[in-house]
Amino acid sequence: MPSVKLAKRLAASILKCGENAVYLDPSETNEITVANSRQSVRKLIKSKVILKRAPTVHSRARANLWNDAKKKGRHTGTGKRIGTKESRMPTAVIW
Repeated sequence: MPSVKLAKRLAASILKCGENAVYLDPSETNEITVANSRQSVRKLIKSKVILKRAPTVHSRARANLWNDAKKKGRHTGTGKRIGTKESRMPTAVIW
């Protein structure tokens, strides 16, 4: 008897996503284990037993706040500086 693993792998291939993005309805495990072909997995996808999870949100809100503060001159103290004074603003450029 095929396992849920096979159905998950086939569903990921059909939905064009990774296996972690595939959601299998836990109440329908018996039905899912029977699905051992792409056709039967497609049928389960159509009947909403197998779903594709929404991508996780990766917000830039904190990065935007940080960049706004940087524009105002924050976060640029001596502890934040890497490189010598010369390498940060060469005297040849100033001259």
